[in-house]
Amino acid sequence: MTEILKDKLEIGKLKLDNNLFMAPMAGITDRAFREIVSELGSGLNFTEMVSAKGLYYKDKKTKTLMDKGDETLLFIQIFGSDPDIMASIVKDYLNSDDRFQGIDINMGCPAPKIVKNGDGSALMRNLELARRVIDKVVSASEKPVSVKFRLGWDEDNINYLELGKICEELGVSFVTLHPRTRNAFYSGEADWDAIKKLKNYLSIPVIGNGDVYKPKDIDDMFSKTNCDGILLARGALENPYLFSRMEKPDIVTMIKLIKLHLNLKCEYLGERVAVTQMRKHIAWYLKGFRNSKELKNKINTVDKKELVEEVLDEYLSSI
Repeated sequence: MTEILKDKLEIGKLKLDNNLFMAPMAGITDRAFREIVSELGSGLNFTEMVSAKGLYYKDKKTKTLMDKGDETLLFIQIFGSDPDIMASIVKDYLNSDDRFQGIDINMGCPAPKIVKNGDGSALMRNLELARRVIDKVVSASEKPVSVKFRLGWDEDNINYLELGKICEELGVSFVTLHPRTRNAFYSGEADWDAIKKLKNYLSIPVIGNGDVYKPKDIDDMFSKTNCDGILLARGALENPYLFSRMEKPDIVTMIKLIKLHLNLKCEYLGERVAVTQMRKHIAWYLKGFRNSKELKNKINTVDKKELVEEVLDEYLSSI
């Protein structure tokens, strides 16, 4: 295990117990899931993406993304491209909201519905506008501000070093790099060399993200990039025990985790919504286990919590 894994990362006045973080993932990292990864050691969580305009115009659905449970430190991740609106929500809402210990600006989301409005990774095509957004948010915020971004828009427009330097100059507390272009979405290999270059280029902490699925990947990213922390994403969906730097545990342990997650979901969202939303999580948790496809298919046919638990118990008794 590399030496940096033993260190506790400090972000401004915040002292983090673990430099492995849970990535913000739309439709996935809700309150229930964040409680799960917090229990397993995540040092910092982020909300799902929250629209700055949604907050500004008091959209009720937007506010449901801001619930906090029994979890570790939490940053709210906001997206938008209007500097004045971004600054306004920070001053009027986020500074006084003690659920959030910091604010993360999303400049990396590749989704068409986000970039068509000039938000997310579209800001990497307009660094002057990105600069104004960052400047306004940092100036308005009484809390640490971070920025998450990609390599650039496409292979012909790689500008992550320039954006990183803008962040540093404007007082951003740390940056997170997902080392793929917007046009690559989530395909191909993450360019860990870019994380190393960014780390060497900046004096503020750099968090690496991309292609971390096993404890060995954690060690490798730290040793190869010298990054200050790692943002876990798809790897943590299949194995949340990564935050404890553990391999995926046995099926009995995973089914206990499924039941815990399911019950939290039911408590926060109601049974009907919770059972439906848990199907994708159950598929990830069961990946790699014997007869998991058949088990997932059965679970997808039931719509009650107790029926999901019965299917899981029947599977356990059969192995």
